[in-house]
Amino acid sequence: MIAQHSRPHDATAAVRQNLLACWTAVVNAGGAVVPMGCPLPPVTPAALRPAVERITRELSPDHSRLLVATVDGALAGWLLLRREAHPLAAHCGVLNHVQTDVRFRGRGVGAAMMRHARSVARDEMGLERLQLAVRSGLGLEEFYRKAGWTEVGRWPGALRVAPGDDRDEILMSLTL
Repeated sequence: MIAQHSRPHDATAAVRQNLLACWTAVVNAGGAVVPMGCPLPPVTPAALRPAVERITRELSPDHSRLLVATVDGALAGWLLLRREAHPLAAHCGVLNHVQTDVRFRGRGVGAAMMRHARSVARDEMGLERLQLAVRSGLGLEEFYRKAGWTEVGRWPGALRVAPGDDRDEILMSLTL
């Protein structure tokens, strides 16, 4: 099941707590974006709390929606779907923080979230294109290709995961 939260009050304390637990586990397992102001892994829920609070505070039906997947009542994954803020790009959206809880990987949760995000973006938000950026070296670009996304560019060595471990940031696009 995939729920949609489009207003700050939709993201209850329980939802925020579940996001923190998932994000912490995913980051510490080597995936997910580490937000600005957060130390590099290992991270704690307290370190991620300001980012979760900011995400939920900025929810808006027109501009920012949180999609949360559950399996048997447990949070299995989540993502943030945002409309570009600049008027020249307002027909485009961005996916951020696409995460599948480590306990639910390989069960189709990510693919289901991608299908749902595509539908929400097109049918409810009126977006025409989505974009995202992924870190190379994890095979994520193949996951997104299977979901219909196209690589449109790279920033070589833009992400330093650890000393001597620089990764490309892969830019991807999906026409809706």
